[in-house]
Amino acid sequence: MTESHPKPNALIWLLLSVAIVALDQLTKYWVLTSLPEYTAIPVIDGFWNWYRTYNTGAAFSFLSDAGGWQQYLFAAFAIVITLVLSFWLSRTRRGDWKTALPFALVIGGALGNVIDRLQHGHVVDFVQWYWRDHYWPAFNLADSAIVCGAVGIALFGLIGGSDRGRKAR
Repeated sequence: MTESHPKPNALIWLLLSVAIVALDQLTKYWVLTSLPEYTAIPVIDGFWNWYRTYNTGAAFSFLSDAGGWQQYLFAAFAIVITLVLSFWLSRTRRGDWKTALPFALVIGGALGNVIDRLQHGHVVDFVQWYWRDHYWPAFNLADSAIVCGAVGIALFGLIGGSDRGRKAR
């Protein structure tokens, strides 16, 4: 027996992506209007600073000194990833949060950083974690969403398997 009504897809999860983009851009607006450049402002002494800096590269400043062309490469890459993940969301059941949530996080983070690259020519970073003399590279809310989404994709997709994956077996 065939079903007359298709099951709703997970594109509604793009609302989470929109919320991430909005929060990311609001925090970056706050940073650009409130924090001095390259000056550590302690939040938790010995662990966490606000530190306004810029990244023209990708993760860990990869290709940051490449001369400017890299901003378009990274923006294009993020847009392709967004399109692919959005397509996969359209093929995912709405209730499959183990697939949809990580995809939405990555999409929101990627688009937040694309906006920066196209608007400023770099990404605005401002969260600096450190322990004694060991500093983690500064990051932002979009970066956090991308990392959480990637971890979710790895955990749910590789270790736990998605609902879609279990049905295919």
